[in-house]
Amino acid sequence: MDLSYFWYEAAHWMLTPARVAADATQLVFKNPVNPITYTPYGRTVSAACEMFERTTRRYGKPIFGLPTTVVEGVEAAVYERVVWERPFCKLVAFERALKRTPAQPQPKVLVVAPMSGHYATLLRGTVEALLPAHEVFITDWTDARMVPLDAGRFDLDTYIDYLIEIFQHLGPDLHVMAVCQPAVPVFAAVARMEGDGLPGVPTSMTLMGGPIDTRRSPTAVNLLAAERGMEWFKRNCITVVPPGYPGTWREVYPGFFQLSGFMGMNLDRHLTAHWDMFKHLVRNDGDSAEKHREFYDEYLSVMDLTAEFYLQTVETVFVAHALPKGEMRHHGALVDPTAIRRCAIMAVEGEKDDISGVGQTKAALDITVNLPAERKLYHLQQGVGHYGVFNGSKFRSQILPRISAFMHQMQGTQPIALLQAV
Repeated sequence: MDLSYFWYEAAHWMLTPARVAADATQLVFKNPVNPITYTPYGRTVSAACEMFERTTRRYGKPIFGLPTTVVEGVEAAVYERVVWERPFCKLVAFERALKRTPAQPQPKVLVVAPMSGHYATLLRGTVEALLPAHEVFITDWTDARMVPLDAGRFDLDTYIDYLIEIFQHLGPDLHVMAVCQPAVPVFAAVARMEGDGLPGVPTSMTLMGGPIDTRRSPTAVNLLAAERGMEWFKRNCITVVPPGYPGTWREVYPGFFQLSGFMGMNLDRHLTAHWDMFKHLVRNDGDSAEKHREFYDEYLSVMDLTAEFYLQTVETVFVAHALPKGEMRHHGALVDPTAIRRCAIMAVEGEKDDISGVGQTKAALDITVNLPAERKLYHLQQGVGHYGVFNGSKFRSQILPRISAFMHQMQGTQPIALLQAV
């Protein structure tokens, strides 16, 4: 049995006394009645203690924290409500307390968050940008270590089952946004629904930086999967949840494995960012330090994935390239891209994406040969990496207006303000 998780837990436990000492020391050197607090030495000690605490902390699940939005110039309160639930996922609706009926149509949008190590709150900025002009829902995936064994297994087939249920639960005129990892299961769910003649097929799906065909412009992540092979992933990436969690003894791909991989890809950037934060704290530059805290509070919060989901995804998407080859199966039935004839598709990619290379998402447009050309759209955003495809200033000013205009077009409505922004 792989003991990685047990050693990880032991390391956190052994660091507890040092963390307590660091917290106590920081309190002393931040105390306003201590004259040393206002000296460079006092600020340096306090900054060092905070950096130690932050780099050894176990980060919990963040909150969305979106209390209000502005709809057509009028502020509206926003409330989160769970409208559908299964052991491994909750569907969260962001309900807006509108004071009047909007003058323009408000498309219903389901944001399918990635199940790739981070929580759905990583898309907080995406949801925030959508709220002024859309009715928004998001898939809030559950940390596998928090799901008891008697809740059953969760693999890629189950993921697709969940999506089909959610599409049908949300009803007609639904637009789906799949951010990164869910591009493949969202595509597969729509193909299965159209192929089987099921009701509730979404009006459109927007695939953003997703690995539809990782043979195109392969990145370091894609090459690693192809080089290592499935046996390596089974031996080195799967462990069991230790005692102390609801999901004890469940086989998982731990979130801290995924985080170490993300950090390792850009280690110099992360080291520089932490060194810069230390200097900001010493200089008492609170605004800059707070921006660092906000980003890393989210980035360092990770969740475990079930072993079966992780391994099936690696094999299907990154090793076998089953979907673009027309060989992917869902519960044994073929996922046929040519079955998609109604659901419109928009593919969005980032020029500098080092996770999903340029062309990988666009492949969805190429393999849906029976979908009319007027129901397809491609957008390559210049100057953004993977994160910038779904968050940040260019997402808000250039990508989102095009996505919204596409949704309206496929729904047969005309969002005048959005079309002018494109």
